[in-house]
Amino acid sequence: MKKLLYVVALTFAALPAAFATPPATFTEAKVVAKQKIYNDQASSAMGELYCGCKWTWAGKSGGRVDLKSCGYQARKLQTRAERTEWEHIVPAWTFGHQRQCWQNGGREQCVDSDPTFRAMEANLFNLYPSVGEVNGDRSNFNYGMVSGVAPQYGQCTTKIDFQQKVAEPRDEVKGLVARTTFYMFDRYKLNMSRQQQQVLMAWDKQHPVTAWEKQREQRIAAIMGHDNPFVTGERKWTLGYTPQGAGSAPVATATPPLASATQTGAVLGNKNSHVYHLASGCPGYAQVSQKNQVAFASETEAQAAGYRKAGNCK
Repeated sequence: MKKLLYVVALTFAALPAAFATPPATFTEAKVVAKQKIYNDQASSAMGELYCGCKWTWAGKSGGRVDLKSCGYQARKLQTRAERTEWEHIVPAWTFGHQRQCWQNGGREQCVDSDPTFRAMEANLFNLYPSVGEVNGDRSNFNYGMVSGVAPQYGQCTTKIDFQQKVAEPRDEVKGLVARTTFYMFDRYKLNMSRQQQQVLMAWDKQHPVTAWEKQREQRIAAIMGHDNPFVTGERKWTLGYTPQGAGSAPVATATPPLASATQTGAVLGNKNSHVYHLASGCPGYAQVSQKNQVAFASETEAQAAGYRKAGNCK
């Protein structure tokens, strides 16, 4: 039996990227990240992102921080310090402000109307568990060098300059946050300031890819269906680098292959109207807000659930 399970595991690990299923929402991404990427990292030497603290899992995707494991002392918010939160290494505010939807109504509008924003928000490469208080203090600040700031979190070496709005993470993750930032700006064709480029390029050089970063990259790539080329060495960020934008096309409006008619998500229902839309031929498919989406494997399944086909489908 053990041998069979081992073979099945190897087979799953070897599946091509075409079989990968990236999470569709931030909520889903947090659960997937716990189960598939960080499930064995809660008590590892690396710890969470900013302070290297260990934690215990709680609920579907949360955790309770072991503050003693990293010598952490709360700066201000003890309760928030004691829980893990999922940090967007590149803040949602940063990539959201480069989307039109944010100008039309902020993050909520982007979640409801912009498939590319939802993909960015749920991108597993950009997520990492962190001490809640530091996550909150970092806010949407850029990464950079912080000087003249006394220790703020006990033995934790991450520093926040609230006046200059800059966050300097501990040395152990500077390379990782640099290569993650390069990946996000490259994949979604975002604009990065010259100063930010220079800081992150220096960190990339000073802090090479670690064994854990490679393992993390491989675990995420198996789910996302593509790798981080700045970790694998396929690409190198240089000053003035031109982002490729491979992930900037709206996923929900892309023309699906014919075979997709039998794939989950090719039939999308609206739980409010109980109307379903097809990925091909139904204009309303890309207009169903995320919070109302119900995915079906086929029209038969949708009809069995009490849904009817949209009247404007061709």
